Amino acid sequence: MSLIIKSIEYYLPETIITNEDLQKENPSWNLEKVVEKSGVYQRHIAGENETAFDLSVKACDKLFQTNDKSEIDGIIYCTQSPDYIMPPNSFLLHKYLCLKDGVIAFDFNHACTGYIYGLAMANAFVKAGMAKQILLVTADTYSKYINNKDRSTRVLFGDGAAVTIIEESNERKGIIDIELRSSGSGYNKFWIPAGGLRLPKSDSTSVVIKDDRGNKRTQNDIEMDGFGVWSFINSVAPKQVNRLLEKNNIDKTDVNQFIFHQASKMTLESIMRLMKLNKEQVFINIRNIGNTVSASIPIAIKDAIDQDKIDIDSTVILSGFGVGLSYGSILMEY
Repeated sequence: MSLIIKSIEYYLPETIITNEDLQKENPSWNLEKVVEKSGVYQRHIAGENETAFDLSVKACDKLFQTNDKSEIDGIIYCTQSPDYIMPPNSFLLHKYLCLKDGVIAFDFNHACTGYIYGLAMANAFVKAGMAKQILLVTADTYSKYINNKDRSTRVLFGDGAAVTIIEESNERKGIIDIELRSSGSGYNKFWIPAGGLRLPKSDSTSVVIKDDRGNKRTQNDIEMDGFGVWSFINSVAPKQVNRLLEKNNIDKTDVNQFIFHQASKMTLESIMRLMKLNKEQVFINIRNIGNTVSASIPIAIKDAIDQDKIDIDSTVILSGFGVGLSYGSILMEY
């Protein structure tokens, strides 16, 4: 028995913020230099009252136009921007979809490796006989955590939601191998210092701070050590993917498509250089949607399928890395 991806749909908010929009708003920003590293020219941004749950509902509406929701017996919902402290978004979605009471439902707090971790958990549930068809939701609205004057994050991130149906299969394909790893010592290289119970929001955490590059943010906003995260990814992701390939006696030239988390153009190009991968093997779609965090990999998979980059029997590597710091990779036959 193996686990396969049956179907993926995604939804991006209607509002689009282009680099031209950002330049008009911030005449002092050198966006040309920033774009060289980010590779992002526009991003979709959630409305003031539009949440990750709202985006996931619209993605589900698309998904279940061609799939039977009555077969779903598990919801795994990955988000770092939930509607409420409690209950989890998975229960809101359970209600919206009018699913049966026997459905497993839970959220987990993860970011750019969230899709990989979610697939791993779904794989465990199915192999344990606890579910047969799982809805994996990856949705985030990072824009609500970004200070408008923080060029480093505002240029890079976009909002979005992806929904994936994962099911058991008796065919000899699907997920072949998984590796998950963590590096908690770098937890503060990408974080929001205030807003939790350790440091609640207050007047003092709302004071605007200007860093040495001119970016402005408060302790309530995302703070990213861009170089630190980039260095971490370069040091672990290529080695992990190579390790997974070697363990399964697969040469990288036999992989039809590498789907990496769409962190930034600079990150993707450095991984390609370190692994000596050609452009045809690595799918990149960051230009018009930005870094959509946990939704990044499934959106890329869906786009790659629609562009005939992935088809039946394609050998695929999925690799995520980011907040935590965390990293994970999956080898699968589509």
